[in-house]
Amino acid sequence: MPKKKTKRISEKGRIYITATFNNTLITVVDEKGNPLVVGSCGMHGFVGTRKSTPYAATVTTEATLRKAVIDYGLRTADILVKGIGPGREAALRSVKASDIDIAKIIDITPVPHNGVRPPKIRRV
Repeated sequence: MPKKKTKRISEKGRIYITATFNNTLITVVDEKGNPLVVGSCGMHGFVGTRKSTPYAATVTTEATLRKAVIDYGLRTADILVKGIGPGREAALRSVKASDIDIAKIIDITPVPHNGVRPPKIRRV
């Protein structure tokens, strides 16, 4: 007989918002970093160009946070934002509108420190 899943309650956690140019991903993790709920615009019925809209990011964030609050009892969270996509601000706005207390907002967008070498000059 399979072992029953125990219900984890995690009142504190972190919300990772990854806003790319084509999609917006929301991941809710507990204090240890174990993922609780994952959501993307494609999971909520948005396809193609509509995935990259602020509206899609808002719908996705609201649904993901609702699931985290109902299933895991999330109350307070740190927000870590990565990327510069169109859904970035919309996702942040919908987190602020939810009933989750925000401890801090951190931008973790990777910034190159003079990254890779540019290609050689093209001669035609």
